[in-house]
Amino acid sequence: MSGQDGIGAAPGADVIEAIARAAIARLPEEFRAHLGDVVLIVEDYADDETLAALGIEHPLDLTGLYHGRPLGEKSSMDSGSLPDRIHLYRRAILDEWIETGVRLDDLVVHVTIHEIGHHFGLSDEDMHALEDAVA
Repeated sequence: MSGQDGIGAAPGADVIEAIARAAIARLPEEFRAHLGDVVLIVEDYADDETLAALGIEHPLDLTGLYHGRPLGEKSSMDSGSLPDRIHLYRRAILDEWIETGVRLDDLVVHVTIHEIGHHFGLSDEDMHALEDAVA
């Protein structure tokens, strides 16, 4: 999928999810091996509670979010907790896509890798290197 080619319906959650899952499939095995229990969720917007907790006033200002503890902070005492989750917020992603002109697949990959980076406790620099690895 390219930039803003043609006119038509906005890409649905299924398109965003397919792009994200394709990016995950291209990750190096040492990363993919530790993502088995992470749940990928595509929603139109973050809920009001999430936005308030992050101090974000407008739902279009949040394209993705990692809920969980980075791998390096996990312990055996974490049993019984919810699985780690990566949320991608479709409407915010589409808004950024339209505003920036960045290809939709590149934007979804960027957001997905950024949230995966939080799961691994990576620095921004390491996230960019991981994003380059799946490009």
